Amino acid sequence: MDRSTLPRTQAKTRRLLAAGVACLALCLHACDASRVYEQYRTMPANGWHKDSSIVFDAYIGDSSALNNLYINLRNTSSYPYSNIYLFVKVTAPSGNFTCDTVEYMLVDKYGRWYGKGFSKMLDNQLAYRKFVRFPSSGIYRFEVQQGMRMDVLPHITDVGLRIEKIAALD
Repeated sequence: MDRSTLPRTQAKTRRLLAAGVACLALCLHACDASRVYEQYRTMPANGWHKDSSIVFDAYIGDSSALNNLYINLRNTSSYPYSNIYLFVKVTAPSGNFTCDTVEYMLVDKYGRWYGKGFSKMLDNQLAYRKFVRFPSSGIYRFEVQQGMRMDVLPHITDVGLRIEKIAALD
């Protein structure tokens, strides 16, 4: 092979590889048929302030389906507590809302993290509500605040919301 054609061949290989990775990502995304909504918000580097609400606006199209709702939380292994308290407000398209205070354990009694991950980063999928039927279709607003007794909570890197449709129960 001529040295002058080598850079073009490498560029073509990189483009094919990038296209393959993009195609794989699209296929994996499409395979998650139960997902109705999933988004993450990245926290500021200095921490999650107690007055900062993380907002998710989720469109619900099928009001007859049963759904499971999850709070997705990413933290580092330097997180200083074994638990986290969250305030969750859900506002329906009608304007009606509910507010919950929930506690999640992030560490077991032996000091082992529940979250999955590698290195110092851990992913937690925390069940918020199970078998939920939304009363109407439209946009539902989910607001999540940290309820710990710190003005700024360190080592929470991302907060997410996942809504997934439950397969038909037979």
